[in-house]
Amino acid sequence: MNLVIKDLKKSYDKKEVLKGINFEFKEGKIYGLLGRNGAGKTTLFNCLNEDIEIDSGEFYLLDGKEEKKITSDDIGYVLSTPVVPEFLTGREFLKFFIEINKDKVDSSKTIDDYFDLIKMDVEDRDKLMKEYSHGMKNKMQMLINIVYSPKVLLLDEPLTSFDVVVADEMKKVLKSIKKDHILIFSTHIMELALDLCDEIVVLSNGKLEKINKDNLDNEEFKDKIIETLKGDNND
Repeated sequence: MNLVIKDLKKSYDKKEVLKGINFEFKEGKIYGLLGRNGAGKTTLFNCLNEDIEIDSGEFYLLDGKEEKKITSDDIGYVLSTPVVPEFLTGREFLKFFIEINKDKVDSSKTIDDYFDLIKMDVEDRDKLMKEYSHGMKNKMQMLINIVYSPKVLLLDEPLTSFDVVVADEMKKVLKSIKKDHILIFSTHIMELALDLCDEIVVLSNGKLEKINKDNLDNEEFKDKIIETLKGDNND
């Protein structure tokens, strides 16, 4: 099942941010969405998550030849600034989330199995989340989406708050779940995208362009990405 975007446009007042996005994201891959600050990466995510209304165009899931309207169950969104109920402990939050989504969650795993997946320290699982660092809150936000297992997972700069060790752990988790999902990873850090992602897509001048690595060495590939980004006049 793939995510298809056709001629998606979005403007703010007189500024065109998305100028006709056309792309098909395929299941089983992690896509690195690269763009300069202000290029419209978060706007694209907000459109796909239906947090903001698009001006025109469409997007849907394609299963073989069958088009399927995207619902809230199909999309997960990891925000760059995590939002969690700070009056709950990590365990209380995860338990509550699993209970209200019991029909959609893998019941064979325990709460601690899920905490183990993201290597959450045992002593942190029963702390109030108001005591969590930014990185730990981000971990919890990612865990909730992994538990829910939506078909499409939008990741908006999710690893920037982690130290090197935790970021490496989370990259391994994302790689382990990509088989049955479509993961779109937004970042402005090229090396991170190259390390984690199967495909690189650049958002520049309101358009999406896939950067093919065919017949290029690593430095030539980086140079090609930079040249594409230089053409962006959104900043």
